[in-house]
Amino acid sequence: MRMNRTTEDRVVDTVNYVLLGIIAILTLYPFYYVLIASFNVGEDTARGGLYFLPRQFTFDNYTYFFQEPKWIRAFGVTVLRTLIGTLLSVLFTSMVAYGLAKKDLIFRKGYYLIVIVAMNVTGGLIAYYVVLKSIGLLNTFGVYVIPTMLSIFFLMIAVSFFQEIPLELGESARIDGASELRVFLNIVLPVSLPLMATMGLFLGSQQWNSWLDSAYFVQKDTLRTITYRMMEVINQTMLPGDANAAQYTAQLSVTQFSVQVTAMVISIFPIMCVYPFLQKYFVQGMMLGSVKG
Repeated sequence: MRMNRTTEDRVVDTVNYVLLGIIAILTLYPFYYVLIASFNVGEDTARGGLYFLPRQFTFDNYTYFFQEPKWIRAFGVTVLRTLIGTLLSVLFTSMVAYGLAKKDLIFRKGYYLIVIVAMNVTGGLIAYYVVLKSIGLLNTFGVYVIPTMLSIFFLMIAVSFFQEIPLELGESARIDGASELRVFLNIVLPVSLPLMATMGLFLGSQQWNSWLDSAYFVQKDTLRTITYRMMEVINQTMLPGDANAAQYTAQLSVTQFSVQVTAMVISIFPIMCVYPFLQKYFVQGMMLGSVKG
C-alpha cells in the first residue's frame, strides 16, 4: 500500500535531494573541468573563465602528449605493469588463500600468525629498499610486479570466500584423478568470479595509480610510469622565459597546466573503461568476507 506523504515528508525529501545534488556537483565538476580543459587551447585556459564547455576546442594537448616519446614509454610501462602485476597478484593471492582455507593444512596456525604479523608490522621504507636491493629488483621492471604478488588484505578475504565453497566440488574431481592444481584452476576459480573481479579491480587500480615505487626504486628513465610523469609535470615549476615553457607553448599552444589535465584524463580513462564490465561482479564482491548471521 502506498503510504500517505505529509507536507513534512515532502520538505525533508526536497532538502535531501537538493543537498545530494549540490554534493554531486561539487564532487563531479572538478573531473568535468579537467576534461574540458584538456580539450581547450592551453593559452586560452590560462586566461580563466572556462566553466562549462571548451572555449577554443583543440586536440593539440593530446597531440603533444602522444608525440612525446617519454609519455608513450611511460604509458606502455604502466599498461604492462598493470596487466602483469594484476594477473600475478590475483593468481598468487588466490593460490595462497586456497591453501590456507584447507583446515587440514599442516602448520596452518603458524602461517596465519605470519600473515597477521605482516598485516600489522612493517619494516619501513629503508628496510624495504635494502631488501629490494639485496634481491636485485632495483631499476628493473620486476620491482613493480614481484613485491605485489601477494596481497595480505585480499588474502584474508579470499580465505573466507574459499571456505564457503562446498567440499564436494573438489572431491568429485579428485576421485576422477584431478590434481589439486587442476581442481583450483578448473573448478574453484570459475565459481569465484566475484572474488576475482573484485581483486582485479582494486589491485589493478593500485598498480595503475602507483608512482612511489617509480620514484624511489627506479632510476632508469625508460622504466618511469605515467603517474610518475604526471607528478613530475605537476611539481615542475616554470618561470616566464623558461626554455621548457617555450617548448610547451610552441606551435601547439599547450601549457604546463594543459599537459597536466591531459595526463590526468588519460590516466583515469582506462579504469573508467574497465569498471562497467566488472560492475556486476564488483557489487557481489563487496560482501566478500562478511560475517554471516
